[in-house]
Amino acid sequence: MLLLSALISGFGLGSMYGLMALGFYMTYAVSGTVNFAQGSSMMLGAVLCFTFAQTLGWPMWLAIVLALAACALYGMLVEVLAVRPFARQGSNAWLMSTVALGIVLDNLVMHTFGKEPRSLPSPLAQSSIELGGMGLGVYPLHLLIPAIGLALAALLHTISRRTRWGTALLAVVQNRDAARLMGIPITRAIAVAFALSTLLAGVAGVLIAPLFNVNADMGTLFGLKAFAVAILGGITSAWGVMIAGLLFGMAEALITATLGSGYTQIITFALVIAVLAIRPNGLFGRAQVKKV
Repeated sequence: MLLLSALISGFGLGSMYGLMALGFYMTYAVSGTVNFAQGSSMMLGAVLCFTFAQTLGWPMWLAIVLALAACALYGMLVEVLAVRPFARQGSNAWLMSTVALGIVLDNLVMHTFGKEPRSLPSPLAQSSIELGGMGLGVYPLHLLIPAIGLALAALLHTISRRTRWGTALLAVVQNRDAARLMGIPITRAIAVAFALSTLLAGVAGVLIAPLFNVNADMGTLFGLKAFAVAILGGITSAWGVMIAGLLFGMAEALITATLGSGYTQIITFALVIAVLAIRPNGLFGRAQVKKV
C-alpha cells in the first residue's frame, strides 16, 4: 500500500517536473536558449492564483486564467529584457541575466506577498483516495496533474505537427535563416515560445499549490529539478523530457518512501549524473550533427 501511494504521488509530482521541463524544451528548440528563471515562473503562477482567489476573493477559474496570462506576459518580458539583447550579440550572458531576473522576481514577491507560507485550499486536495477502506495518503489532484500534463504534451505535439503556426515554429527550429526568408517572423516566434514556456511553468505552479505551501521561494528547487529532468530526457525531445519527468518523480517518491527524505536528493541527483555519464545527450536526445 505504501509503495502504491508513493507511485501515485510520484507520478503526479513527475508530471509537474515534466511540464516545467517542456518549457525548457520549447525555448531551447526555437532559440537555443533557456530561461533559468523557470522556477520563478512556477512560483509566480501559484502566488498570483492564491492572491486572486484567496486575498481578492475572485472565482477560482478567473484566478487561474489571470495567473496564467500573467505568467505568459512574464515569459515575454524575460525574452525581451534578459535574452534578446545578448542573443543578438552572440553572447551567452543570458545565462546569468535570466537567473538575475528570477532572483529579482523572487524578492519582489517576498516583499509584497510576504515570507510566511500560505495554503491554497482545493476540493481535490482535501479527502484522501481510499482503496479497500484504507486511505492511500494521496489526493485526486495527484491523478489530475499527470492527466493535464500528458494532455498538454499531446496538444503541443499536435499543434506543432498539424497547424500552420506549428509548422512555422518547426521551420524556425530547423533553419532560422531559411524561415526568415520565407517570411516567418522569427522574433515573434521566439517571444511566443518563451510565453508558452512560462505558461507551462505557471500551470505546474497552479496545480501543485494546493499540495504544497505557497511562498516566494517555492520555485527554486523545483526549477533546478525541472532543468535536470530536461537534460535527462534530452532537451531536444518533447516527449523525452515529459517521460523523464515521470521517471524522476516516481524515483524520488520511492526513495523517500523506502529510505527517508534525507536520502532523496542525494540519490536522485546521483542517478541523473550516472545516466548522463552513460548517455550524454539524455535518455531520448540525439547528438546534433554540425557541418564544418
